Amino acid sequence: MIEIRRLSAAEGRQYVAALAGVLLDCVAGGASVSFMASLSKAEAESFFEKVAEGVEWGERILLAAFLDSELLGTVQIITATPPNQPHRADVAKLLVHRSARGQGLARRLMEQAEGASRAAGKTLLVLDTVTGGDAERLYMRLGWTKAGIIPNYALFPDGRFCDTTVFWKDLA
Repeated sequence: MIEIRRLSAAEGRQYVAALAGVLLDCVAGGASVSFMASLSKAEAESFFEKVAEGVEWGERILLAAFLDSELLGTVQIITATPPNQPHRADVAKLLVHRSARGQGLARRLMEQAEGASRAAGKTLLVLDTVTGGDAERLYMRLGWTKAGIIPNYALFPDGRFCDTTVFWKDLA
């Protein structure tokens, strides 16, 4: 059974190890999600501790996907934007453990991210993802609009360059 939950800052801290485990698995699987192959457990946990702080400060929303009560996926909505963009948010770090892929967690996380964004008063979402990857196909199926591709925008964990596709979605 899949359950998607919005985590409070306290819950985010409670699940730091599980969230870090998902991140470590994704990086080990080659996902370009801001971290290199040398990512340590301590660094991954530190990242999610900072995410929990952002939740506490009202700067981001943290969602987690549980499959049979085990945390196996997550996504964030970064709601802290400049004063001239109060209607916009960024979707970041859609991560699903490789053992749980193909079961609808990413789709459900994104649907909940859109709902949580609407509830937060956001009407425009933006995100970026590796060009040609599974996530790009997911976003297209979910009705996101491709804004364009930026060549050599980021690195894969092994140091190779990857192109990045930028997407947006109007929630109004």
